[in-house]
Order: sequence, then C-alpha cells, then structure tokens
Amino acid sequence: MNNILLIGTGRMAYQLGHAIVKSGLHLVGVAGRDLEGRERLARFLDSKAIDLGKPLPAADLILVAVSDDAIAEVAAKLPAGDTVVAHTAGAIGLEVLAPHQHRGVIWPIQSLSHGAPMDLRDVPMVVDASDDRARRTLLNLAKRLSEVVLELALEQRQRVHLAAVLTSNLPVWLAHEAQRLLREQKLPPSLLTPLWKTTAAKAATFGPEQALTGPARRGDTKSIQHHLDLLANEPGLRQVYALLSEQIMRAYGHGER
Repeated sequence: MNNILLIGTGRMAYQLGHAIVKSGLHLVGVAGRDLEGRERLARFLDSKAIDLGKPLPAADLILVAVSDDAIAEVAAKLPAGDTVVAHTAGAIGLEVLAPHQHRGVIWPIQSLSHGAPMDLRDVPMVVDASDDRARRTLLNLAKRLSEVVLELALEQRQRVHLAAVLTSNLPVWLAHEAQRLLREQKLPPSLLTPLWKTTAAKAATFGPEQALTGPARRGDTKSIQHHLDLLANEPGLRQVYALLSEQIMRAYGHGER
C-alpha cells in the first residue's frame, strides 16, 4: 500500500492525516464536501484538496473519516473498483460501505481533537475487514501508525466503543457539570484541576479499584444524602449522582442507600 485518499475534514481526518504523513505513506489528496475545510486540511498536510463530485485520484486505500451518519452516503458516491474502502467508526459495521468489495475499519481508541497533531504510537488501533486484501492493507497502515494493533469484529468493537464512552465521555461530562456548580458559586473551576489530574493518573497507574475514593466507596450515607439535598434543584444531576452512588455502594458491600 502506497497511496491513500483521505475523505473528511473533522478531528479524525485531521489527526489520522497527520499520522499518515508522518509515517511516510503518500496522501494523494484530502476530499470532502466542505470546500473551506478540505482546502485548509490539505494545506496542513501538504496535500491536494479534492472535490468529491469530480474524478478521484488513484489510491490503494480510501479512508472515509467522516461522521457515523455520513459514512453510507459518502461510500455510495465513491466509484466501485478494486480499491480498499475503510471507515474509522468503532461501533459501525462494514455493510455501510456497500457496494465496495474490499471493505474495512481502522479505529484509534482515543479521543481526538484539533490542535497539535497527536503521537498515535501508543494509541490502540483496531482493524476489521471483509476480506484478506482489505485486512492486509489496513493492518499495514495500522502498524505504521501504532505499536498496539488489534483485530476485532463488530460485536467486540461495539463493546470496546461502549467501554470507551464509559471511560472517557461520561467522566468528562461530569467534570463539566462539577465546574458549572463551582461557577454558580462564583468559584474558579480550576479548583478541581489538581484533583482531576491526580485521579486520572492514579486510575491509569494503579487501576480504578485502587483510585476510587469518596462517600459511596466508604458507605457514608449521611454525606451522600447531604449532597442529594444540595442537588434538589438539579433533578437530572441528582438522579445521576444517586444512581452512581448506589452502584458503587452495592459493589463495595454497603447495600443500597
């Protein structure tokens, strides 16, 4: 595999595009429906901006790095042929890439964003494929980008995707809500930054079992009830707090609140 066409202009395309260029593989172009977005990303990657409505350059792999809901629409517009076509969504199957014969997935288990290009060498890279040709192509790419490569079928990928949301997205939302509560009291949200960093480091180093502290872990029902009282005007957040506290208490043998 030598030539890759990247379709997409968002965070996934941005980070994978930089990683592909850094790996030494040839990015033949950046395609996308957003004219400004594809022109900007193509400049960043020192590549060529491609209009999806026009003939596409020859490529060994077309990487569809767009939102989950747009994958099928984009794939259906690509000319059928022998090129491997892959998307980057962890929880989406291969059928969305029909009618292409050589279909696959390459999914980095990481929260990606714009800004400085990330080093993906330590980021687990998941591969799935419809046939040997697609598998070889995507494994070759994955191993150029990362030192941790796994082959996972859809059911396993969906489980990993769920676990990733539990690990990353939900705690970040809770941190957002915690900072909002501080702002409402005219307190700087940065008060929580050392706690957030220390907790994440402990969980990564020693595991969640050892990192978990707090009233629910201790079975401190009075503190939990006091917190619930403080959340009387926050019914949604109050429900989340109560449910998570009950889960933790049961897990550590304290029974339900």
